Amino acid sequence: MANKKMYSGFNDKTAENLLLDAGAFFKNWDMKTDDFDKAVAAGKLLGATRGGGSFDAKPSVRAIDVDGVKGVAKGLQVIDQWDVSISANILEVSVETLKTSLAASEIDTESLDEQGYQKISAKNFIDGNDYIDNVTFVGKISGKDKPIIIQVQNAMNVDGLSLSVKNKDEAVIAMKFTGSYDASKLDEPPFAIYYPKA
Repeated sequence: MANKKMYSGFNDKTAENLLLDAGAFFKNWDMKTDDFDKAVAAGKLLGATRGGGSFDAKPSVRAIDVDGVKGVAKGLQVIDQWDVSISANILEVSVETLKTSLAASEIDTESLDEQGYQKISAKNFIDGNDYIDNVTFVGKISGKDKPIIIQVQNAMNVDGLSLSVKNKDEAVIAMKFTGSYDASKLDEPPFAIYYPKA
């Protein structure tokens, strides 16, 4: 007799736990004071996106070899490092998005003021001001009143700037922000996920 049972992960909670749509990306979101509207009003929004974005938090796990053990032994694995990044495909080409995409850069707003320009220049070094306190994704979870919030701390777009332009299309700046450990918090990987309570 054939087995006619359907096997699926679909259940009565599925509709309440879906991450919907592209969400929005912010710089320097404060978990204690910001909400979506306040952060937008404060100019923290990275910009409109096309193609959304992504988040990655990947541990590099090393198995400790022991003579006589023919594989990975439980309890003998260590995390050597975390590779943490958050990516956003930004549709808006502004002074701020160009500066942010260049990582180590600065804006000169005065020398070409009479000509009506601001100059964005790259630097050959990285200093503390080049790090963004956090880059934050804010997205909608079905079945919840509050958004999911994902933060990558001490972030920098290390991939630089690449602009492609073509007829009947708009340029998109692909940014990939890598998280960095804080010297005072070496026990904390540089990311956090805030999931709304039921």
